[in-house]
Amino acid sequence: MPTQVIAIVGRPNVGKSTLFNRIIGAQHAIVHDQPGVTRDRHYGTGEWIGKPFTLIDTGGFVPESEDVFEKAIREQAHIAITEADLVMFVVDAHEGLMSIDKEIAAILRTSKKKVLLIVNKVDTALQEFEAAQFHALGLGDPIAISAMGGRNIGDFLDSLTKDLVVEEEGEDKDERLRLAVIGKPNVGKSSLVNALTGIERSIVTPIAGTTRDPIDSLLKRGDEEIVLIDTAGLVKKKRIKESVDFFSTVRTLRSIERCNVALVLFDANEGIEKQDLKIVESAIERNRGVVIGINKWDLVEKETMTSVEYEKDLRKRLRIHNYVPVVFISAKTKQRIFKLIDMACHVNAERHKRIPTTALNEKMLADIQHYPPSTKTGKDVKIKYITQVVSNPPIFVFFANEPQMVTVTYKRYLENRLRKHFDFTGVPLTLQFKRKGKR
Repeated sequence: MPTQVIAIVGRPNVGKSTLFNRIIGAQHAIVHDQPGVTRDRHYGTGEWIGKPFTLIDTGGFVPESEDVFEKAIREQAHIAITEADLVMFVVDAHEGLMSIDKEIAAILRTSKKKVLLIVNKVDTALQEFEAAQFHALGLGDPIAISAMGGRNIGDFLDSLTKDLVVEEEGEDKDERLRLAVIGKPNVGKSSLVNALTGIERSIVTPIAGTTRDPIDSLLKRGDEEIVLIDTAGLVKKKRIKESVDFFSTVRTLRSIERCNVALVLFDANEGIEKQDLKIVESAIERNRGVVIGINKWDLVEKETMTSVEYEKDLRKRLRIHNYVPVVFISAKTKQRIFKLIDMACHVNAERHKRIPTTALNEKMLADIQHYPPSTKTGKDVKIKYITQVVSNPPIFVFFANEPQMVTVTYKRYLENRLRKHFDFTGVPLTLQFKRKGKR
């Protein structure tokens, strides 16, 4: 199920980032912490009482200029209102009610979004009275907490997740393949969607999205209908760069949450940039299938760069994610655009694949015997049994006598052997290690 988006807004130095870290790391909250995640992100995925959510911290998006600074705060409040399901407005009990708080509150009051007013830095019960002044903002009863000390965080999380909707088992689900077309601005996302849906043998049917989501398109592939989620509807207007980046991040996250497979477009003319790799990693973190499309390949001078050279360099940069397939396309000339869709369908099939336990153990136990796990302590680690417990996305459980002693390096070895034997092109794999009970 797509997790719902909660945005934290407020003026600087009220403790937004501290609260963000407290929520994502809160006891009993489940956090998807994957190796290799870059540190300059301002969002996280968590869960409280069985309700998942994506949390966005707007605190890092501040320019230096004082004039632009206030404009940025107002702009981020507008963006949070547009993109989030719920907005947390954080104020500072120590500094009291300030004019910029009133300005942000005025924006929030005109919205139809639910707003939680959070009074931070209330460290003791004796300081509760300091929260009363914020009733003047007209956003309901203030919730007094201490993000730094953790005071009232449990009760606060109950309030935060109270109205979040969780999909119940047995509900009617849309089984169509959903492909999100994502990437940096101006890589050709809309051009690709238009090229795919504008061809005569494709059927274009507008699918009404919500007011926050882009309009989807329907692509006919044989007897199969594929939903294309286009994230390219980003209008910069006069917005400053920091707000545009934030807006783009939230829009991309929403699209990833809604898809089965992410089509990540790179611009062949710009080379491989850090932001491209971050977007790939965002989809992998959320266990979506991934296909990379190198767009505008028709404009590349082939005497200076071949597809083999480009792909070799890209796979080096992808490192542990080099299992992601790459297709060189041109949305403008329609070159290989349907090969991109075919590959996405293949990745989706791999995502649903379940390996029989007998075949899994026959192959993997032989590999483990050939190259057994080792530890710094010298203690023997024995993996006795493997099973796939879930598909879509695939999860494998390895039963061992000392599961906590299996190293990260060995886990990557096991993942590579799984891929060698059973493919899983473009699909993130989850490997879990559990103690095998005594018989």
